[in-house]
Amino acid sequence: MPTQCSARPHEFARVENRSVVAAFDGGAVTSDAGALLLGSTDRAVRLLDRFAGCFTDHRRPDLVEHEVSTLVGQRVFGIALGYEDLNDHDQLRHDPVMATLAGKLEAHREGCAPLAGKSTLNRLELSRTEPTRYHRISHDPQAIEDLFVTIFLEAYKKAPRQIILDLDATDDPIHGNQEGRFFHGYYDSYCYLPLYIFCGRHLLAARLRRSNIDGATGAREEVERIIAQIRRRWPRTRILLRADSGFCRDELMSWCEANGIDYLFGLARNQRLVAEIEVELVEAQEESNRTGKAARCFRDFTWRTRDSWSRSRRVIAKAQVTRGDPNPRFVVTSLARAEAGARYLYEKIYCARGDMENRIKECQADLFADRTSTATMRANQLRLWFASMAYVLLCALRRIGLRFTQFANATCGTIRLKLLKIGAVVTTSVRRVKVAMASAYPWRDEWELAHALLHAARR
Repeated sequence: MPTQCSARPHEFARVENRSVVAAFDGGAVTSDAGALLLGSTDRAVRLLDRFAGCFTDHRRPDLVEHEVSTLVGQRVFGIALGYEDLNDHDQLRHDPVMATLAGKLEAHREGCAPLAGKSTLNRLELSRTEPTRYHRISHDPQAIEDLFVTIFLEAYKKAPRQIILDLDATDDPIHGNQEGRFFHGYYDSYCYLPLYIFCGRHLLAARLRRSNIDGATGAREEVERIIAQIRRRWPRTRILLRADSGFCRDELMSWCEANGIDYLFGLARNQRLVAEIEVELVEAQEESNRTGKAARCFRDFTWRTRDSWSRSRRVIAKAQVTRGDPNPRFVVTSLARAEAGARYLYEKIYCARGDMENRIKECQADLFADRTSTATMRANQLRLWFASMAYVLLCALRRIGLRFTQFANATCGTIRLKLLKIGAVVTTSVRRVKVAMASAYPWRDEWELAHALLHAARR
């Protein structure tokens, strides 16, 4: 409701003989009106109700003001809208659009805000797998991990013929003397080493790990869990694992071969491998000298390490010379020669894995997945899952509501800036909540089309 008090006006320079006056008397105004699309997306895919179902509330019901579903929704919506810190929620708890998204316009107790503040949300983030005297909300990690794959499976109307699962590890800088603090030589910092698994834009796993490990540690277990869940739904779908040389480990390749899974991994070069393509490097060097441009040749051969591999495998070599310097690269695969030639396999299939790095950047840069600054690994893992759920929600909005618009391939940050951050006046009456958005909003057509498509998907 508009305020009843008189706000002190602030005068500015006159424009065309008109005075310019500003005052804080606009009433209930929000800058996040476009976030109503997030609520429609959530109802279309039923994400947050199921995510909240992974938590168990052991608090006394008669003393509870904010239900777990409200807390979970508030945290995920807040991250999607760009509010990375819990401190932000001391103001957001009064925001009318956030209250609408959470489904709670008024507090049950007198003197309380409709939504929770930072302290209550902090207790949610510090929840354990088993309740304690001071942490009465617990969560089920296995259920959360399974939910990512379930949402992915539901995105398809029928089983695809083939899918590609991309694996990658990245750095997550440590913000203090936290549990699991180790120095990583490659990233030259104290950090965590989270493992991500994507299928296209779909996020299937986000596992927080210490950095004093091999990059492929735990990858086989994560892949085994995810593929088992996929196989129960899509028993005939062909699955290809794709990753850089950090995941080229005999354990993972042998598991793939034993379970009918294809793989395509980068292979770190060494003297034996480089010697194997000496002729191709000479040919590339001669072509580069003749043309003055970069040149490349490919070689397809069978190769085996001296100790670490249990069998011989197909290796593709790219003998490349750039600016006069040799730059050989290698990949190892289970795909047959008749199915994919050397150049096509490397340039079209393997190099496409680089797009996964853009997905990780979205999670970390746009949705604060690297904001893991609590004291324990357990709480930081839960923070990572909250950020990951925000990514899944925005990915569903992009996939369902924006697929026919210019934002079909936009990043999460662009979607937030262009479609969610809309100024509006909110009027709440007995019968309705009216959100009056800015008439000059430039992407009205895209916003309205997204609303229509999300409404149809829900039906």
